[in-house]
Amino acid sequence: MKISKRDALTWFEFFAQMDEYEALNPRQQEIAFAVLSQIEAAADARFAALVKEIPGLKSLGGRSLYVGDDARFPSGCRSCLLGTGLSAVRRTNRCNVACPFCYNFGELDQIEPIGEDLWEIGGTKFREEDVELLLNVYPAPTGIAYVYLEPFMEIERYYGIIRRFHAAGVHQHLYTNGTLCTPENLRALGEAGLDELRFNLGASNCADRVIESIDIAKEHIPQVGIETPMTPEFYDSFQRKRAAILATGLDFINCAELHLNPNNLGNYLGEDMYMYRQGYLSPIWSREISLKLMRQAAEERWPIAVHDCSNRTKFARDLNLRAKEGGWFGASSYGSEFETIPYSAFLPILRDETFPFLQEEPLPAGYRPGDLTF
Repeated sequence: MKISKRDALTWFEFFAQMDEYEALNPRQQEIAFAVLSQIEAAADARFAALVKEIPGLKSLGGRSLYVGDDARFPSGCRSCLLGTGLSAVRRTNRCNVACPFCYNFGELDQIEPIGEDLWEIGGTKFREEDVELLLNVYPAPTGIAYVYLEPFMEIERYYGIIRRFHAAGVHQHLYTNGTLCTPENLRALGEAGLDELRFNLGASNCADRVIESIDIAKEHIPQVGIETPMTPEFYDSFQRKRAAILATGLDFINCAELHLNPNNLGNYLGEDMYMYRQGYLSPIWSREISLKLMRQAAEERWPIAVHDCSNRTKFARDLNLRAKEGGWFGASSYGSEFETIPYSAFLPILRDETFPFLQEEPLPAGYRPGDLTF
């Protein structure tokens, strides 16, 4: 049903007042899903219009979009989207900053440790010396990523395991906010065999010392780039520092579409939100900023790759991973971060007169506000 924006607002105001765990009946569920679909369709139309304005746009096997130098497109993303997926290696349960977009916002001092001298790979705990056994039993992945808060809190622990995976020919990338980088630890990472380092430049608001670390990292690590959630704050600070950032010689920018969970949602309430395929919840402006930055990169001919790491890209990522694992047709781990639809989060966009639905039609009997629904 192509529910009208007015009816959508009436129903979502009602749903938002219900107890969080009070289940909707089937007709109410139809209404809720119709509203999400209407919002998503209108958001997709806005994104599609922006995509058309990007010159020289390229596709990575139909799974993601980018502009710029093919050779500088991050190999970790190729592994994630075309190879055997994103194999996460976890160790560090602490961080030295608290970003409003962080998935662990508000609980950074409550993250459970992996365990002394242990690494979590594939949900299993290993010691560093177990890597050889792991690679003896399993086919080597096309790539792995060191994730889980801020690795540079204890970066010296990472050198040994990086050497082991490097010896096995596994591509490795690592994420950092960059604030704890030094010439010494960046050189040590390069010597250990790290292939790719990704700076969350938004975490420091494009701090000069982090930009300097990007420059230093390029001396020691084959691929260095930026991966950060696209927010208005990041966009503004990036524009002010654009010349200095591009002068570092970085290889890529992954424009990550900000998606929200129960931890960080409160930092963005009041923004226009949409939900992609009933999964990730995001402010609409996040992907709009990505596409705006990609257009700028193409028009100004930046000597790097700029990647649209959108909700659609993450949707494709999970499909690729499950397919490589031998899952059934259409299987995926992609889904919502919320136990129930956060109805109140959609009220601002339903009240926004500048955000029209593409098509509207009257609700059928039994679905109208005031009708008894079963």
